[in-house]
This record gives sequence, C-alpha cells and structure tokens, in this order.
Amino acid sequence: MPAVGVKVSRVRARQLWMVVGMWERALSSERLRGIGAGPVQGLFERPVLRVFWDLARAGELRALEPGQGRERTLPVATLRIVRDCLGIMAGLVVPEGTTVSLPVVEQPEPKAVVRVEMLGEVYRGLVELAAGGPLERDGKTLSFEDRTRLLAMVCLVLDTGARSGELAALRLDDLPPGRRTVGLRRRQQKASPNRAEEIAELAGVAPSSARAVLWGQGHRLSESLRRRVEAARDQLEPLPDTEWYALRPGTQVALRRWFEVRERLVEPLQGGRNALWVTLVPTKAGPPGITLRPQGLTQAFARGMTALNWVMAGRPGWEPMPIRMEQLRRALTPEPLPVPCTGTSK
Repeated sequence: MPAVGVKVSRVRARQLWMVVGMWERALSSERLRGIGAGPVQGLFERPVLRVFWDLARAGELRALEPGQGRERTLPVATLRIVRDCLGIMAGLVVPEGTTVSLPVVEQPEPKAVVRVEMLGEVYRGLVELAAGGPLERDGKTLSFEDRTRLLAMVCLVLDTGARSGELAALRLDDLPPGRRTVGLRRRQQKASPNRAEEIAELAGVAPSSARAVLWGQGHRLSESLRRRVEAARDQLEPLPDTEWYALRPGTQVALRRWFEVRERLVEPLQGGRNALWVTLVPTKAGPPGITLRPQGLTQAFARGMTALNWVMAGRPGWEPMPIRMEQLRRALTPEPLPVPCTGTSK
C-alpha cells in the first residue's frame, strides 16, 4: 500500500494498519499468491476482494489466535471495521469514477438467550460448583478461586444485565457500604446502534434503516431518510452515566465470598487495588491480584460455563449453557433503581 496523506483518528489509523496486515497475510495465501505483484488498485477488483473477504470472515487473516472460548470467525463488529477500512483504502488507490463492490455486512439475528426457566438451575449449579472440591477434566483445572469469582460474576450479570466491558469496569467504589446495591456505568452512547429501535420509532423508519445510518452505511438511503434518523438521534436524552441496581441476597453472599478470596490475592500488592475483578494466577501483565481485563473476564466466563456444562450434563432438565455472556444477560431485563444509592445501606 503506497504512502498517502489522509487525516484519520488514531483509532481509525490503528484499524487501517490492522487491515494492511490482513492484506499482507492474504497475499501470502495460496488463493491470492502473486496478486500483490500487480497494481495496488487490482486488490479492489471484485474477484480479489471476494477472496480477501472470505479469508477475513473465516478468521484466516488474524494476527493472533483467538483466546479460549472465542470463535475463530471474525465478529460482526470487526467485519464492519474491516469493510469501512476497505472503503477508505479503495478511495485512495482506485481511479475516480471506478465502482468498487465492497462486501455487505448483514446484521445477524441475535443468538438465542438462556430461557428464564433455566436461570434458577444455572444459579444452583454454580453454587454447587463453587462449593465443591477441585474440578479437573481433559487436563484443565478450575480452581476454587476461579469458581468463586465466576459465581459472583454471573450473579451480578443476572441482577444488572451488565455487558462484559461494563462488568470488567466495576470498582470497589461501585458497591456502597453494606453491598446491597451496585452502580453500573453503562457504555451505550447516544448514537449507538444499540438504540436503533428507539431511534427508528422516533424517526418513523425501519430499524434496519436506522442501523445503516448509525453505522455509517446510509449512503444507499435517501438524504431525507438519513436526516430523519439523525434528527431523531439528536432528540434522544442521553443515557445516565451510572445506573443503580439492587442485589439479591444470593448475590450478596457470592460477593462476600469473592471478597474473601480477592483480599488474599491483592494483599501482597503495592499501589492501587480498587478493581472488583482481579487475576488469580501470574500472567504476562503481572502477579496474581492485578486488574482483570475485559478479555480475561470473557475467557474466565467461557471457561467457567464450560465446566458447569460438564458437571450438570445428564441431569434431568439441564440444557447446555452458552459460553458467551451476552446470551445470559439478555435472558432478563433488570430494572434500575429510581434513585442513586450511594449512601450506607440500612
């Protein structure tokens, strides 16, 4: 890719370099070997672009292998980023007036959520898992600390509907004295596609049209429709920075047990120790007790739910649980408390 002068944000620049790396790996593959010797605009001819997209979508162009419990195929959000970067690149190297057929990223149907009737079984299974002895299968061990942390995580997800990033961002300060409530910093933005249905209803358009505009793919829609969606978006009240939720007694018990484990882990550390979730074993980032990052949290959840499925397999009425947190959190729609609860609970 030749050097060009185009002004983009730092985030977009990193994304563009990511796609450049994907092109390098694609051009080294059997299916595209030799294509890179030609003019750079040849990369955006339909047959070449189709092969690139097939490889990218299948996860064949990843720089790193996905973590445990994560699918190899690229998620829809990443595919949208790749498509947008391809559009920027094509605009820089393809002669003006040439049509480039960029891939279409379809909005997938949401994966099936856990049935509400199963949530009690999930909780009881996790309590049993947390209280049991060492768990090992296929050479993988789920420690007592791992199980205690998992139970606390799942309880908070069921009480708040937290996303993985929101759960990972929790601090001790988000649990007021008494720990009967939790303050969750929601990460939805005003123009987020997560609010597409709300915006679509306000604008009087189809949700798919609202999503297209919010994702920056509204160029195929009429100018008047785009303006209606943008006007509806601007009319929305911003979401509260923090929502407060009541914690069930079972969640309070799970958190108390996790705090006992957590205290032993962070005691030897110096400096800030405010993260709710911490690591259990040494990692590349440091010793046990340091902040658990969002990726580590999703991996811990996947590992724990896999273990729960092992333990519960064959029990009457048990249905295998998904290893993605989204499918669990969408099973319920917890209502936030009407007023903040930052004082001491009585």
